[in-house]
Amino acid sequence: MEEMVEQIELLLEQNDHEQLREHLNNLNISDVEALIDELPDYGPLFIETLSPNRAVNVFRILDFPKQERIIKKLSGAKIAELINLLPPDDRTAFFAELHGDAVKALILHLPAADRREALTLLGYDEDSVGRLMTPDYITVKKTWNMNRVLEHLRKYGKNSETIDVLYVIDTNGVLVDDIRIREVLLADPETKVSELMDNRLIALNVNDPQQEAINVFRMNNRTALPVTDDENILLGIVTVDDILWIANEEYTEDIQKIGGTEALDEPYMDMPLFKLVKKRVGWLVILFLGEMLTATAMGFFEREMAKAIVLALFVPLIISSGGNSGSQASTLIIQAMALGEVTVGDWWRVMRREILSGLLLGLTLGIIGFFRIFVWTFFSHIYGPHWILVGFTVGVALIGVVLWGSLAGSMLPLLLKKLGADPATSSAPFVATLVDVTGLIIYFTIAVIIMQGVLL
Repeated sequence: MEEMVEQIELLLEQNDHEQLREHLNNLNISDVEALIDELPDYGPLFIETLSPNRAVNVFRILDFPKQERIIKKLSGAKIAELINLLPPDDRTAFFAELHGDAVKALILHLPAADRREALTLLGYDEDSVGRLMTPDYITVKKTWNMNRVLEHLRKYGKNSETIDVLYVIDTNGVLVDDIRIREVLLADPETKVSELMDNRLIALNVNDPQQEAINVFRMNNRTALPVTDDENILLGIVTVDDILWIANEEYTEDIQKIGGTEALDEPYMDMPLFKLVKKRVGWLVILFLGEMLTATAMGFFEREMAKAIVLALFVPLIISSGGNSGSQASTLIIQAMALGEVTVGDWWRVMRREILSGLLLGLTLGIIGFFRIFVWTFFSHIYGPHWILVGFTVGVALIGVVLWGSLAGSMLPLLLKKLGADPATSSAPFVATLVDVTGLIIYFTIAVIIMQGVLL
């Protein structure tokens, strides 16, 4: 990579545009993208210099902030060329990120038919399948034979997003089935399309959430899927490259939310510092205010702590164990929900598993906690003559707190999903804060029960 950058820098210094064009056109698309990352100021020049098709293929894989910076510095002719050559789904994704005035200006570069198409695609909800689809696909009729299909394919296949799958429609445009190109190529020329149909059609609805489309692709191992409206009219197709892009964005957003911050809408290094702080400070303040309740909880048990100061020694141990178990459970459930392994309807099965898991995990930590106190009595008298009661208090509290943490961490994402919120909002820090406060109440309540009349 370093050598490639040096070569390009040399050509730029020599102002040798012909050599630069030849060199850029011989590079892989991903290499040109990497060059734009290394030499961002020359991004517009690279796009201007590349051949039209290669320029489009580079532009479509760039992050939006880079696309926006580059489009502002391109010549009018190059902008028109890019906008016209961009596949409809990529064009829609780009337009969706821009401000309204910018979209209006760019849409003017499109022919009337493409302009209507772009405005139609932009009419769908931001997170719907409609925003991902492309209207470039091949349809056939079930009465056609293979010769007719291949003739149709030669005529219109060049403009299709993919020819791996052909879509069978009736006279009203209703999707009937889909057939794979390999079946067409291997069939006898006089075979009718209807003979290849297996009626095992899988389609997406134009208003389906994009997250649902990711799961459908994952479960069915498809490279493309048709998109229909509520009346089963074929509107477009979604290809796996768009789904992979969306899946990566969803995954990144979930990871950021699980970390206890708002999702970033730009790459980390491109985001202004103040905006980055703004994204983080909201949740941080909420978590801080939540943690302040631990002081309130401890104040409520101030009299008990004054009598048995030894209880305070185990507060960090108790709350961290509960928070850790809750964080584990929430992360596991959020990931399982993202993969479609767990749904809201599975809440009772999840609860049963987490009750058993929480009891076993809590019992393990409780035994370790009790054993630690027991061993320490051989070296120190810090726990006093009633160390057995202290050990039982810590051991039983750990069982209760870890069990509660597991339940809270597993149920909260499901509850948020049921309420229509993003399950990833129930991030590990949020669950840990919740369990910290309630864990203290569990700990001191158990201490009062076990130590009543002895130390308290």
